[in-house]
Amino acid sequence: MIDFSLEKDQIELQEKVRDFANRVMKPVARKYDDLAEFPWPVVKKAYEEGIMNGPMSPEFGGHGHSILESAIASEELGAGCVGIGICLDANTLALTPLYLGATDEQKKRFFGQINEEKSVAAYALTEPNAGSDVAGIKTQAILHGDKYILNGHKRFITNGSPSSFITVFALTNPEKGARSLTAFVVPTNSPGVEIVADMRKMGQRASIQTEFKFHDVEIPVENRIGGEGHGFLLAMKTFERTRTGVAALALGNGREAYETAKSWAKKRIQFGKPITVNQGVSFMLADMATELEAARLLTWNAAWAYDTSQKSANLLSAMCKLYASDVGMKVTTDAVQVMAGEGYSHDFLVEKMMRDAKLCQIYEGTNQIQRLVIGKGILK
Repeated sequence: MIDFSLEKDQIELQEKVRDFANRVMKPVARKYDDLAEFPWPVVKKAYEEGIMNGPMSPEFGGHGHSILESAIASEELGAGCVGIGICLDANTLALTPLYLGATDEQKKRFFGQINEEKSVAAYALTEPNAGSDVAGIKTQAILHGDKYILNGHKRFITNGSPSSFITVFALTNPEKGARSLTAFVVPTNSPGVEIVADMRKMGQRASIQTEFKFHDVEIPVENRIGGEGHGFLLAMKTFERTRTGVAALALGNGREAYETAKSWAKKRIQFGKPITVNQGVSFMLADMATELEAARLLTWNAAWAYDTSQKSANLLSAMCKLYASDVGMKVTTDAVQVMAGEGYSHDFLVEKMMRDAKLCQIYEGTNQIQRLVIGKGILK
């Protein structure tokens, strides 16, 4: 029997994160967007209140949340501010290769560091000429004795410059190409790690994306995650697990824009009546509500498929990331349209939500790449 109701502990988690978003995130969302500054006070508060690292195991400082529970939490973070929300969720992205492939000793060491410092980590896969095309990666980590020597260039790395360490993907044997892709933990303050620049962005400005260059960075063998050549599989398994979070963030952002526009439209009087009596407005709101509901059900289904080890999990994770982020872009755009000049102004946050929505269609695999994944999945 199919049951779409949430369990008691899931409802409590939803309420807890919603309260955090309303109390801690929303009051400073505009501030950090205007400043384009990493929201350290919010991150520290998230640690204090048990919001960070939900999907990680309790023995390593997490809360043991399922992927469905993580999606429920991410929707609320997205509603609070998707730019701040991704600062929290990107930490989970960076830790997931460790969660999936590291030894218990490595998990204790690196998760312990993150939790003790109440800091963040970064996930470094993308390069200037290798975004969705992982086979195009050029960064190399060549073994010399008991150390790897890392050289290369990474770009668009979320949480980059604020991070304590970076999960870096590099080739250990360039002749084998992507078959030698391997993951490493690299402390951000290591000699030879150069922060080239933090990206200036249209939206999600509270989130920091950094460009790195690595110049003969020494990495101890014990910082390698899994075996040599395991990196490609780790990267793909990571995305399968985390794309539902991106979908949920986009969904929460869209939900907040919809609620803002609906509330404003009910109070907006034109020709003696609220503008919601006009079909042109009410139909837009109806479409927004319907699309958000559909995006939520698809996201929950993808999360459930992962949690229950369904064969469809990877396909559904691509579908929900694609659909929810497209819906988020459309709904936030329509929210601005419903509110007209007010929506476009700095006086309301819907213009920020519209700017924030765009990036959800790009990171963790562009939506064009999601369509390729889906196409291959349904046609093989």
